[in-house]
Amino acid sequence: MPKIYVIHENAVWVEPLRAAFAELDLPYEEWFLNEGLLDLSSAPPEGVFYNRMSASSHSRGHRYAPEYTAGVLAWLESHGRRVVNNSRALQLEVSKIGQYAALANYGIRTPYTIAAVGHDNIIAAAGKMHGSFITKHNRAGKGLGVHLFHSVDALKKHVESPEFEDSIDGITLIQEYIRSPEPYITRVEFIGGRFLYAVRVDTSLGFELCPADVCQVGDAFCPVGETAPTPAAPRFQIIEGFNNPITERYRRFIGDNGIGISGIEFITDSRGEIYTYDVNTNTNYNSAAEAEAGLFGMRTIAAYLGDELHKLVEAREELTVAA
Repeated sequence: MPKIYVIHENAVWVEPLRAAFAELDLPYEEWFLNEGLLDLSSAPPEGVFYNRMSASSHSRGHRYAPEYTAGVLAWLESHGRRVVNNSRALQLEVSKIGQYAALANYGIRTPYTIAAVGHDNIIAAAGKMHGSFITKHNRAGKGLGVHLFHSVDALKKHVESPEFEDSIDGITLIQEYIRSPEPYITRVEFIGGRFLYAVRVDTSLGFELCPADVCQVGDAFCPVGETAPTPAAPRFQIIEGFNNPITERYRRFIGDNGIGISGIEFITDSRGEIYTYDVNTNTNYNSAAEAEAGLFGMRTIAAYLGDELHKLVEAREELTVAA
């Protein structure tokens, strides 16, 4: 019988989803694609395939997991299988250049950004910035390569130091620093192409934040430093009654780019202008914030995948009857 297949490379991030599947009594199987063997002459099983491959997989020792997953998704799609967060979604997950280029087609503003390969070009790109700027990895996640600089000389010293680390794809982004009047960013969550909620994320502890519970303990997933001050308010708060026109633009963007489940992050400057800077197709949720609001992302994902599986089974039964 068809089932739900979860494609991933981080078992810890899947734990809440396992619990949701169990609660809803849904059949599923995990495909842990850090390595594997793919026989292209074979046909994939029937089912709904949920791609949760992460751009930061290499930081957990899974260097080629996204490349292998791209091949697996191509195989699944060639056989007409239902894939949630398909090949196009994976392309965007592993490239911020790809994200920004695609977002621009929907009138979604992103920070002024220059992509550079090579130390000399990174420094030259910084010379084109007006005011403070940040660096980040093109293929990132976990805040990899994110540093704030106030001068080209400061960047030059960093690039020439042992502390400099290249992006895994060799592309460094130099991006204007958006100064927000308050230390927070907003993350907008979508499931099944529909708006779920927006969460306010406190950035006073730094930008290496993600919503998952494992990201709050200063461990290898999202380190923020054990000695950092504790913010007065919870770091993650779901915004009640969030209503902004950017949501509709995001909805159209994900709908046209094979993204069924995602979290999209933006920051607002002192003039109230919104700058979108990250699209996460491997999204996680914060249990404390969700319990407070009574909204649950992983449970909603499980229910959505269950509905997709039910549609698949119904269509299969209709074909059997027709035959």
